[in-house]
Amino acid sequence: TNDACFLRQAGKPTVSFRQFSELTSQFANILLKYGLQPGDRVAVQTEKTVEVIILYAATIQAGGVFLSLNTDYKKDEVTYFLKDAEPKIFVCDPYKVEDLKNVANKLVSKILTLDARGEGSLLSEANLMSKIFSTIHRETDDLAALLYTSGTTGQSKGAMLTHKNLLSNATTLKKLWQMTKSDILIH
Repeated sequence: TNDACFLRQAGKPTVSFRQFSELTSQFANILLKYGLQPGDRVAVQTEKTVEVIILYAATIQAGGVFLSLNTDYKKDEVTYFLKDAEPKIFVCDPYKVEDLKNVANKLVSKILTLDARGEGSLLSEANLMSKIFSTIHRETDDLAALLYTSGTTGQSKGAMLTHKNLLSNATTLKKLWQMTKSDILIH
């Protein structure tokens, strides 16, 4: 059912399928508020939280491309990724804003914050948005995510994942793991 558990994180309330859908819509509405267009990138350098999963889904739903950046990247590394990927929106931990503000202000349209507790300007603003959002249509070969390589043989390169790539991965894992609706995945 819609009120069944979808996500659980230690120390936080359970998120139902309905709540996940509503929060994803609110986050997607924020992304559009700040000018996200289909194919625009959303760079994210935050701790792993339920809210980041919601932001990932919202970015895809809003037609954007999700770019996850390791929290250990330093200012020079983040600068490289922001210059190379040209994201429209950058979401980072509030404590990194001051260090990255000058660079990010030159390279992105909007900086939002999200901390290790899932709190910040992104969540505060999203709470004011509609819980309804109509998904932006994208083709299967459109870019959905951009992941940078480790750069072991030179400069990091952006590995492009399409919607079709991600669907194929999910379908393969479901089949391989023989998952059903009664299974629980620990990640």
